[in-house]
Amino acid sequence: MSDTTKIVILDGYTINPGDNPWNPLQELGKCTIYDRTPPELKLERARDADVLLISKVKLDAAALQALPKLKYISMLATGYNNVDIEAAGRLGIPVSNVPAYSTESVVQTTFALLLELTMHAGLHDAAVKAGEWVSCPDHSFWKTPLIELDGLTLGIVGYGTIGRAVARVARAFGMRVVAYAPRIPQDLGNEALRFLPLEELFATVDVVSLNCPQTPENGGFVNAALLGLMKPGAYLLNLARGGLVNEEDLAQALRSGQIAGAGLDVVAHEPMLAGNPLLTAPNCVFTPHIAWASLAARRRLVSIVAANLAAWQAGTPINVVNGRFLAERD
Repeated sequence: MSDTTKIVILDGYTINPGDNPWNPLQELGKCTIYDRTPPELKLERARDADVLLISKVKLDAAALQALPKLKYISMLATGYNNVDIEAAGRLGIPVSNVPAYSTESVVQTTFALLLELTMHAGLHDAAVKAGEWVSCPDHSFWKTPLIELDGLTLGIVGYGTIGRAVARVARAFGMRVVAYAPRIPQDLGNEALRFLPLEELFATVDVVSLNCPQTPENGGFVNAALLGLMKPGAYLLNLARGGLVNEEDLAQALRSGQIAGAGLDVVAHEPMLAGNPLLTAPNCVFTPHIAWASLAARRRLVSIVAANLAAWQAGTPINVVNGRFLAERD
């Protein structure tokens, strides 16, 4: 099948802007690659594909119905909310995702944001380059209070693969760790961890880290009421999905001093809109959804997608996220 499989990548640029070759996929079929695909060209470009590989292109039920040749979809990401997986299942189309490829990069970015909020490396770098150290009468100066992580409590919302990795690094900094999860994992082994109700976690910790998926039920759950429970010196980190946070409420919490700061790798609408209220909120540090994007992580992503595709070609698809709907069809 590999010689005749028609593979179309609809939005490949962020995965491979030139440093991450598609060779493992090109060995599995005839591969057509588009850097970006606007909505109006989606169906035309996907029309003859046996396999679609997508990251942020949306495939709703109507689009899937319009692609009768389509047999398989693999995300170029862990998240799969851009595809109607139930509709795909009804049509007999397995959808796979790419789990756990970016864990260490996400953890690294989590602490990059937290360290910027607590030690303000960027602020002090700018001050030094502006001549403030050269003109300083003392051997040292700081522009703002500096916060030590040792002894602080980190509350992790969502305790999957990334949440656990965040906890591991937090402990290395001397932080205490607590967590909230809708279902407490049963495979904690010897790991000593206290799970708290969501409201208690927000009210008692020094740092909240969102590491949970976005679902139809939890959109905007970090709102004024929940933010209002946090300590004035607490920080919010979101490296999960922007839609988990009510952005106007967070901007207001930052403006009022309700919380000390926020570190965000994601926003509700990406790319960010010019009118996003967080752009003008104080003590809000951004990275532009890059936590997943280290070269090492992107190379792992391509390798896993190739494994997904090869497994599907062999008749044993892996990392399938719509298996229940496929089973209901059968």
